[in-house]
Amino acid sequence: MNALLTVPRMVFRAVVWLANSPRKLLLAYLILLVVCGTLYDRFEPDTSLGDSIWWAVVTASTVGYGDISPVTWQARLMAGLLISLMVLLVIPLITAQFASKLIVDTDAFRHEEQEELKANLRHVRQLLEELAERQGVSVPDSAGPPEGAPGR
Repeated sequence: MNALLTVPRMVFRAVVWLANSPRKLLLAYLILLVVCGTLYDRFEPDTSLGDSIWWAVVTASTVGYGDISPVTWQARLMAGLLISLMVLLVIPLITAQFASKLIVDTDAFRHEEQEELKANLRHVRQLLEELAERQGVSVPDSAGPPEGAPGR
Protein backbone atom coordinates (compact mmCIF):
# COMPACT_ATOMS: atom_id res chain seq x y z
CA MET A 1 0.00 0.00 0.00
CA ASN A 2 2.83 2.38 0.85
CA ALA A 3 4.49 1.72 -2.53
CA LEU A 4 1.30 2.81 -4.27
CA LEU A 5 1.53 6.20 -2.58
CA THR A 6 5.24 6.57 -3.30
CA VAL A 7 4.93 6.61 -7.10
CA PRO A 8 2.44 9.53 -7.27
CA ARG A 9 4.57 11.46 -4.78
CA MET A 10 7.67 10.91 -6.90
CA VAL A 11 5.82 12.01 -10.02
CA PHE A 12 4.52 15.09 -8.21
CA ARG A 13 8.01 15.98 -6.98
CA ALA A 14 9.39 15.56 -10.51
CA VAL A 15 6.71 17.86 -11.91
CA VAL A 16 7.44 20.47 -9.23
CA TRP A 17 11.16 20.14 -9.96
CA LEU A 18 10.48 20.76 -13.66
CA ALA A 19 7.97 23.53 -13.04
CA ASN A 20 10.37 25.59 -10.96
CA SER A 21 13.06 25.83 -13.60
CA PRO A 22 12.39 27.24 -17.08
CA ARG A 23 15.61 25.69 -18.40
CA LYS A 24 14.75 22.22 -17.12
CA LEU A 25 11.23 22.56 -18.47
CA LEU A 26 12.48 23.56 -21.93
CA LEU A 27 15.06 20.77 -21.89
CA ALA A 28 12.39 18.23 -20.90
CA TYR A 29 10.16 19.49 -23.72
CA LEU A 30 12.96 19.12 -26.28
CA ILE A 31 13.86 15.65 -24.98
CA LEU A 32 10.18 14.66 -25.21
CA LEU A 33 10.10 15.78 -28.86
CA VAL A 34 13.29 13.91 -29.76
CA VAL A 35 12.26 10.73 -27.93
CA CYS A 36 8.79 10.72 -29.48
CA GLY A 37 10.19 11.51 -32.91
CA THR A 38 12.71 8.70 -32.62
CA LEU A 39 10.08 6.24 -31.42
CA TYR A 40 7.76 7.31 -34.24
CA ASP A 41 10.57 6.59 -36.68
CA ARG A 42 10.88 3.08 -35.21
CA PHE A 43 7.12 2.38 -35.12
CA GLU A 44 6.17 3.74 -38.52
CA PRO A 45 7.55 2.17 -41.68
CA ASP A 46 8.59 4.42 -44.55
CA THR A 47 9.34 7.53 -42.48
CA SER A 48 12.60 9.37 -42.12
CA LEU A 49 13.93 10.62 -38.79
CA GLY A 50 13.45 14.21 -39.98
CA ASP A 51 9.80 13.56 -40.84
CA SER A 52 9.35 11.81 -37.49
CA ILE A 53 10.74 14.78 -35.56
CA TRP A 54 8.49 17.06 -37.64
CA TRP A 55 5.54 14.83 -36.72
CA ALA A 56 6.47 15.12 -33.02
CA VAL A 57 6.66 18.92 -33.20
CA VAL A 58 3.34 19.23 -35.06
CA THR A 59 1.62 16.74 -32.75
CA ALA A 60 3.05 18.27 -29.56
CA SER A 61 1.96 21.74 -30.62
CA THR A 62 -1.54 20.31 -31.19
CA VAL A 63 -1.55 21.86 -34.68
CA GLY A 64 -1.94 18.49 -36.36
CA TYR A 65 -1.54 19.40 -40.04
CA GLY A 66 -2.35 15.85 -41.04
CA ASP A 67 0.54 15.60 -43.50
CA ILE A 68 1.96 12.77 -41.38
CA SER A 69 -0.28 10.59 -39.25
CA PRO A 70 0.34 7.34 -37.40
CA VAL A 71 -0.80 4.04 -38.86
CA THR A 72 0.49 1.46 -36.39
CA TRP A 73 -1.15 1.02 -32.99
CA GLN A 74 2.15 1.73 -31.23
CA ALA A 75 2.54 5.08 -32.96
CA ARG A 76 -1.12 5.94 -32.33
CA LEU A 77 -0.72 5.12 -28.64
CA MET A 78 2.41 7.26 -28.47
CA ALA A 79 0.61 10.09 -30.28
CA GLY A 80 -2.18 9.96 -27.71
CA LEU A 81 0.32 10.04 -24.86
CA LEU A 82 2.26 12.91 -26.46
CA ILE A 83 -0.88 14.97 -26.99
CA SER A 84 -2.09 14.24 -23.45
CA LEU A 85 1.25 15.14 -21.90
CA MET A 86 1.40 18.37 -23.85
CA VAL A 87 -2.16 19.49 -23.14
CA LEU A 88 -2.34 18.38 -19.52
CA LEU A 89 1.21 19.00 -18.32
CA VAL A 90 3.77 20.75 -20.52
CA ILE A 91 1.67 23.62 -21.93
CA PRO A 92 0.19 24.49 -18.49
CA LEU A 93 3.68 24.44 -16.93
CA ILE A 94 5.08 26.70 -19.65
CA THR A 95 2.09 29.04 -19.29
CA ALA A 96 2.58 29.13 -15.52
CA GLN A 97 6.25 30.02 -16.00
CA PHE A 98 5.33 32.96 -18.23
CA ALA A 99 2.56 34.09 -15.88
CA SER A 100 4.84 33.95 -12.83
CA LYS A 101 7.35 36.19 -14.61
CA LEU A 102 4.67 38.67 -15.66
CA ILE A 103 3.01 38.88 -12.26
CA VAL A 104 5.68 40.24 -9.95
CA ASP A 105 4.82 41.89 -6.66
CA THR A 106 7.53 44.52 -6.25
CA ASP A 107 6.26 45.27 -2.74
CA ALA A 108 6.71 41.68 -1.56
CA PHE A 109 9.46 41.07 0.97
CA ARG A 110 12.32 38.77 0.10
CA HIS A 111 13.00 35.85 2.44
CA GLU A 112 15.98 37.62 3.99
CA GLU A 113 13.88 40.72 4.67
CA GLN A 114 11.15 38.63 6.29
CA GLU A 115 13.69 36.95 8.55
CA GLU A 116 15.18 40.32 9.51
CA LEU A 117 11.70 41.68 10.34
CA LYS A 118 10.92 38.65 12.49
CA ALA A 119 14.22 39.01 14.38
CA ASN A 120 13.57 42.72 14.92
CA LEU A 121 10.06 42.01 16.21
CA ARG A 122 11.42 39.42 18.63
CA HIS A 123 13.94 41.97 19.89
CA VAL A 124 11.26 44.66 20.28
CA ARG A 125 9.06 42.14 22.13
CA GLN A 126 11.92 41.32 24.48
CA LEU A 127 12.59 45.03 25.15
CA LEU A 128 8.88 45.64 25.73
CA GLU A 129 8.69 42.79 28.23
CA GLU A 130 11.77 44.10 30.07
CA LEU A 131 10.28 47.60 30.22
CA ALA A 132 6.92 46.29 31.40
CA GLU A 133 8.62 44.18 34.06
CA ARG A 134 10.46 47.25 35.44
CA GLN A 135 7.19 49.18 35.60
CA GLY A 136 5.23 46.27 37.03
CA VAL A 137 2.85 46.05 34.07
CA SER A 138 1.97 42.85 32.23
CA VAL A 139 2.42 42.58 28.48
CA PRO A 140 -0.47 40.87 26.67
CA ASP A 141 0.27 37.65 24.84
CA SER A 142 0.49 38.36 21.12
CA ALA A 143 0.02 34.75 20.02
CA GLY A 144 -3.76 34.94 19.69
CA PRO A 145 -6.28 37.31 18.12
CA PRO A 146 -6.65 40.82 19.61
CA GLU A 147 -8.99 41.47 22.51
CA GLY A 148 -12.62 41.69 21.45
CA ALA A 149 -11.99 39.72 18.26
CA PRO A 150 -14.34 36.83 17.52
CA GLY A 151 -13.18 33.55 19.00
CA ARG A 152 -11.77 34.98 22.23
